[in-house]
Amino acid sequence: MGAEPLDDWQGIVASALEWWRDAGVDMLVEDDPREWLTRAAPVAVAEAGSAAVAAPAAETLPDTLDAFIAWRLGDAAPEAGWMSPRLAPTGPADAEWVLLTDMPETGDEARLLDGPAGGLLDRMLAAIGLSRESVYLASLAVARPMTGRIPPEQEALLIELAHHHLSLLRPKKLLLLGQAASRVLAGMNGVSGTDSIHVINQFGAKTMTVATFHPRFLLERPVAKSEAWKHLLLLSRGPSE
Repeated sequence: MGAEPLDDWQGIVASALEWWRDAGVDMLVEDDPREWLTRAAPVAVAEAGSAAVAAPAAETLPDTLDAFIAWRLGDAAPEAGWMSPRLAPTGPADAEWVLLTDMPETGDEARLLDGPAGGLLDRMLAAIGLSRESVYLASLAVARPMTGRIPPEQEALLIELAHHHLSLLRPKKLLLLGQAASRVLAGMNGVSGTDSIHVINQFGAKTMTVATFHPRFLLERPVAKSEAWKHLLLLSRGPSE
């Protein structure tokens, strides 16, 4: 339960991009002739990719929320080379509820979850007496990769950065939207919608955490909305004594 299918086209695109990269095609147009049979170009691409993944160790990350957000949106962030808008979190830093999604949606330019999935999220929050303005909404990746999937080689780093982000927020309630976001908790293994609440002391405070389905999944699978409603109520009311 809780599996969110990946679109086949995303895997096809990722595979094609990887094949062309290995073949040495790293730009659409080039003025000078190139010896395509040499291995120089793939090595250069690999080195550039390694530089993009580099990030400060956790102990050297900015220790204030404003400074950390500025760093995440800057040119040193892992997503700096993704060629898509980098979007800041929204909502008050002292919000009781923190929501974590995986990445911006297709078409998000002004804020996270600004399209149909965001509209559903707004209705879900309203059903439990909350609003977008009353919660803190953040993303595991601040930009959307071309394939619509977080690159596996960068997932661990993005999770580490999310841990630091959450430690600056010290949330009381944490709602994880979808499989990728749920991986910030060890042992979840990317499973959303588990009908259970976790009380953790991982982010400098006692945090009640629930993993639920992403709104984009609920738009595709409306039958799962009843389960998502149970998850919202579970986190809203807290664990039963």
